[in-house]
Amino acid sequence: MATETFNPKAKEEERFKDENKNKNQNKDQGRNQDTMDKVKDAGNQMMDKARDAASSVGEMASQAVTTVGQKADDLTSTAGGSIRHFGDTVSEKAPHEGVLGHASQAVADTIRGSGRYLEESKLSGMADDVSHLVQRHPMPTVLICLGIGFMLGRALSD
Repeated sequence: MATETFNPKAKEEERFKDENKNKNQNKDQGRNQDTMDKVKDAGNQMMDKARDAASSVGEMASQAVTTVGQKADDLTSTAGGSIRHFGDTVSEKAPHEGVLGHASQAVADTIRGSGRYLEESKLSGMADDVSHLVQRHPMPTVLICLGIGFMLGRALSD
């Protein structure tokens, strides 16, 4: 049997090592916690910057869409004015009497009316009108779209 001898100095050294080990572990845990907090803060800052950037991009896209929409409305209005002017020209130059005169004046009136519609309604108004038309007559709209799609498919496959 081995007998243990009491060595107070060895016990004191062991206790001192344990205390230092605990202190070092606590320091390491504190450092790890500080590092984790810094990483979380950096991550939160990056997320905030990403949200700000996304918001800025969204606002810029919205402004661009608004600008494009306004330009499209302006161009449609200009085209409507030109079409209306063309209708006036047709009315002036076409015959005014007889069957041909009545037909040409009807065509001129239709052209003028189309030009006036484009000029006043612009592209946004036309989109609203088409939307209402589709809502009022869904089945004919679907059938017309199918027919146009079929004809385009045939034309493009040749």
